[in-house]
Amino acid sequence: MNADGRAPAGIAVTHAGQGARRAVLAHCALAHAGAWRRLSARLDDALSMTAFDLPGHGRSAPWDGQGDYQERAVRIAESLCDGPADLIGHSFGATVMLRLALERPDLCRTLTLIEPVFFAAAAGTPEGTEAEREFAPYRAALDAGQPETAARIFHDLWGGPPGWSELPETGRRAMSERIHLVEAGSAGIHGDSGDMLAAGRLEALEAPVLIVDGSESRPVLDAIVRALMARLPDARRVTVEGAGHMVPLTHPDAVANAIRARFSL
Repeated sequence: MNADGRAPAGIAVTHAGQGARRAVLAHCALAHAGAWRRLSARLDDALSMTAFDLPGHGRSAPWDGQGDYQERAVRIAESLCDGPADLIGHSFGATVMLRLALERPDLCRTLTLIEPVFFAAAAGTPEGTEAEREFAPYRAALDAGQPETAARIFHDLWGGPPGWSELPETGRRAMSERIHLVEAGSAGIHGDSGDMLAAGRLEALEAPVLIVDGSESRPVLDAIVRALMARLPDARRVTVEGAGHMVPLTHPDAVANAIRARFSL
């Protein structure tokens, strides 16, 4: 990816691919736009891709703590669309793209949700309850002012490979310094601040949807995907065998093939 092009103030944007179709990509929490390199290299003949660093991530300016973090990310993605685009998001980024598709269906040609951590969709399920239990030590560490411990717990649940102890010190430090950004997105993914689960909202999305998950991901992801599949009118699911939450990094061929097959690229 190269770093030229126009971006919203304080937001770093990168571009890849020479395809005829425009795509906008949103990465997961604690990562940056470079996380898309492996996947974008496998789609560069079909798509012209624009990826951005979420506020406080990568080369973007720090998050100022004002307003709804997910909504801010949605507005950034919206600004990068100059017409209908293929919207692709991973983890938190997938919830951003889902919200954009619902708020601006005119900008959504297709929607790809990779491991969408939209926990509100699994609220009240056994898997959702278990996920909340798993999150408790992470939140306790944050409340105790122990960001490195919180980052380690979060990474053990949702990151890797590699494991926390195998990460370079610079990587562990960067995650610890940014772990508060995970909580910044909580209103959107746990509280559904975008009101995406309102009656009829998901059902109204006409664009074709692909949901990709990993067979080895947390059980709550299956509950989230099943909830979304039950309500999105034109959604298909691809589960990548042997993959976990970081499937676009660990299994880029499988994800790229799923996108190509779903949308005839």
